[in-house]
Formats: sequence, C-alpha cells, structure tokens
Amino acid sequence: MSASADVLALSKIEIKLSDIPEGKSVAFKWRGKPLFVRHRTQQEINQEAEVPLTELRDPQHDLDRVKKPEWIILIGVCTHLGCVPIANAGEFGGYYCPCHGSHYDASGRIRKGPAPANLEVPDYEFTSDNVVIVG
Repeated sequence: MSASADVLALSKIEIKLSDIPEGKSVAFKWRGKPLFVRHRTQQEINQEAEVPLTELRDPQHDLDRVKKPEWIILIGVCTHLGCVPIANAGEFGGYYCPCHGSHYDASGRIRKGPAPANLEVPDYEFTSDNVVIVG
C-alpha cells in the first residue's frame, strides 16, 4: 500500500530561490512545520565556517549542514520545547527562540540557552541554480 497523490504532494515543497534576497530568511510551511530558507552573505558563510567545533554544544561544521554555502535550509522548530525561533535575531545573528532564550547562529547551531541540539536540516536537493525541493 502506498500513499495517495495528495499525501505525496504535501511531502515536498518546491522553492524558487531567486525570490529570497541575499542576507534574508524566508519561512515556509512544510509538513505542518515552519521551514526556514536563508540566503547567506559571504560574511555569514565565512563567520560560520570559522567557528571552532569545541565552542559548540552540538558540534557540527557549517559545511556539513549545507549543500551550497550560500543557502541554509532548516526546520524552524526549537530543539528545546518545540517553539518557533525568530530569524535574523539573537546574539549570534541567526535565530532566537524568545520562549526560553535559545540562541542559534546563521548555520542553525545552538550557541546559548537551554536547547540541547542544532536546528534540524531536512532532506533537500537543488534541481537547478534557482530551485530547491525539500522533502
């Protein structure tokens, strides 16, 4: 038994990347959850690549979280209690969850606060320079 066509259609989302300006993050709804797609600047890419893994609670190099350094794609659910963080906020310029004070960097890695883990990176693939399919 396989899933019906309408269920399969909801399992993926196609995103046109040219609609997201550099330095901005856009939220989409995917599988009932917020999905953050951020077009990172070169400065953000360099900054996140230089973070020593020893400073991270959930150590993951930035390049292990992205397929193209200029794009970070994250499930926007705080790993503490499931709240929705605010993009382009917090002490590390990434995401901030005001409910209990978790701060994530521009790679979605937990840097401060009670969250135990990084924001989740979903499965995705770039089908062209301008389109990504998540799911």
